[in-house]
Amino acid sequence: MFVCPSEDEAIYCESLEKLLRDVAPVQRVQALDNAKAFDFELHAAMAELGAWGVGVGEELGGGGGGPVLQVMTLELLGRHATSMAVFGVIQYMASRLLRQYGSDAQKAQYLADLCAGKLRASFCMTESGGGTDILATMKTRAVREDGGWRLTGSKHWISGAARSDVLIVVARTAEHRSRGISLFLVPASTPGVTVSELGTFAINGYDTCAITFDEVVLGEDAVLGTVDQGFMQVLGTLNSERLNAAAVAAGIGRGAHRLALDYAREREAFGRPIGQFQALQHKLVHAGVELEAAWTMTVSAARLEEQGRDVSVESAVAKLAASGAGQRAAQLGMEVIGGAAFALELPMQRYYRDIRLYSFAPLTDDMIANFLGERWLGLPRSY
Repeated sequence: MFVCPSEDEAIYCESLEKLLRDVAPVQRVQALDNAKAFDFELHAAMAELGAWGVGVGEELGGGGGGPVLQVMTLELLGRHATSMAVFGVIQYMASRLLRQYGSDAQKAQYLADLCAGKLRASFCMTESGGGTDILATMKTRAVREDGGWRLTGSKHWISGAARSDVLIVVARTAEHRSRGISLFLVPASTPGVTVSELGTFAINGYDTCAITFDEVVLGEDAVLGTVDQGFMQVLGTLNSERLNAAAVAAGIGRGAHRLALDYAREREAFGRPIGQFQALQHKLVHAGVELEAAWTMTVSAARLEEQGRDVSVESAVAKLAASGAGQRAAQLGMEVIGGAAFALELPMQRYYRDIRLYSFAPLTDDMIANFLGERWLGLPRSY
């Protein structure tokens, strides 16, 4: 509403929204969510549109564009197909890591096919014993051997691994806390790699997994970027990841808000639409204002990043705002629809469940607030 896209951005968004209406109508999305099934048809249609190549230059097999087009893609997905929106965050992180740090051979092997939707990737960092404090708790290790590496350990809460072709694995390669981490490109079919799905109550259309690496033998060419500099490479992607997470959270919230509005216009009580009651009307207005503010912050920060600016503070503000606004909108949506919101064939309960991811991913809201207290407000470090 308050975001003014360029002509090219508007054309792209119109095409994507039409695709989502045609390929992923709400009944189909909800049926796949209830079945805990990945939407291969939507994934392929978005690849045909070029959506998975946004952020990667055409010379590398991508579709061009940058941070702004990525957040616009993800916001629309959040409104319509929440699980595919989460897939998109991982997709854009993987393609960025390959674009920035991949060798020519690695780019030739993976990047164009990733952008074309022929390959899928997962990012594997979190372990059962650590997430936010992963540097202190990481047990997955890669040890040099003649001509390559031997990878051992496990990862937990990894999105999409059961249906991924390549895993980007974060492993310790030296004892230094931060300058002893490396990234590895591991084909999912490599001997010694075992992936098992975990039972979760949300993001049903995109699997969450545990992965075991049992003496996995890798070549020297499996290293993505520079040995022992993997953590710094990951840090370089965090601003984009926060912005993309903010876009999904805003999209989920706006999807829930739109559904609540439609219901409030149609549902009658005491002889008039419930949207006519002032108490409810004011709640819907305030939720809408919060969502528009969060979305405007997100696009503004993405435009700054596209200009080459450091947006560490702006991306954190956008993520925190969108997470809170999305959760409150989904909560209100459940209250507006009432008992019917519990019905599995209706999407409100999906919005309500799925938005919870962004209270703790890609970083918890409390850790984001800690970061902003120090870096934005200039307060003493709290952690």
